Amino acid sequence: MTKQLTSRPIPLPEAMEARAVSEIPRGRTWQYEPKWDGFRCILRRYQDAATMRSKSGQDLGRYFPEITAAAITLPESDYVLDGELAIPAKRGFSFDNLLQRIHPAESRIRRLAVETPALYIAFDLLVRNGIDLAGMKLSDRRRKLEDFAKKCFAQSSTFRLSPASTKLADARRWLMTNGGGTDGVVAKRLDLPYQAGNREGMQKIKMHRTADCVVGGFRYGESPQSPGKGLIGSLLLGLYDDEGLLHHVGFTSGIKAAEKKGLTEKLEKIKAERSFTGNTPGAPSRWSTKRSSEWVPVRPKFVVEISYDHFSGGRFRHGTTIVRWRPDKRPTQCKMDQLKTSSRGIRL
Repeated sequence: MTKQLTSRPIPLPEAMEARAVSEIPRGRTWQYEPKWDGFRCILRRYQDAATMRSKSGQDLGRYFPEITAAAITLPESDYVLDGELAIPAKRGFSFDNLLQRIHPAESRIRRLAVETPALYIAFDLLVRNGIDLAGMKLSDRRRKLEDFAKKCFAQSSTFRLSPASTKLADARRWLMTNGGGTDGVVAKRLDLPYQAGNREGMQKIKMHRTADCVVGGFRYGESPQSPGKGLIGSLLLGLYDDEGLLHHVGFTSGIKAAEKKGLTEKLEKIKAERSFTGNTPGAPSRWSTKRSSEWVPVRPKFVVEISYDHFSGGRFRHGTTIVRWRPDKRPTQCKMDQLKTSSRGIRL
């Protein structure tokens, strides 16, 4: 079902959400797409103005002025797109460059918009020429998006159409080759309208990998009775490079409550003045509190196997999960090169 509304812009819907699953769904009702590792963005152009909204409803327009500027040059003047913001790098896209944009200084944002311009990767069309398309099933919206992209994106270096397929082989290929800008596969129901604000019409599948990491430090968890003390809240992870330097690559907070007391006692016995000899945990950002930036170095003695889904820019992009402790492995065996080959099974 569609509805016409020409006197004013159609209200933006909430972004459709995805449910995390462990295997790619099969059947004729599914469409597959790469899962882009960027910022989700609902983009509207209405007449001579363009606005951008994140999945959580935050204004993104001020951080990506090159996108809004390009949006008002497209040959149509009333549309709403659902897509992903990404910044090209030497190998795929750079999430770190995206994070650099979220900054209070407009002068810095303007400079970065020129030095590292962003792209908008469109994967859904919700409004076109005053017609609300969100009530249409995805198969119809996809045809209209492809028609829109053919007309509007051909002369633009800022906008791209996200690929889509109904072939399971394509979904498997995207999942197995993720990295450099993607971190999995998204499956969407072809027979459903846009599922604003819920997870009924979309599933996400990620390829989880494992890595053996050195425990290079820890942070205490919050303790109202004794701030800065108490039990361990997270472990700081490290990997060695070919020169023997130990680099901080991320953290894991997936420690079972029953294990925290014993682990706290074990690591407090091996506190050190220094642990990481290469990259170290970063200084507090403007989003950090004093508590969140404090950490305790320990001697590189223990090895833990963790599960992760994406590694870029020298660190694990998302949270990691402890698989098991590895007393059988020397810390010096935990090297960066394992990240090219390690993987866990996922049902394809």
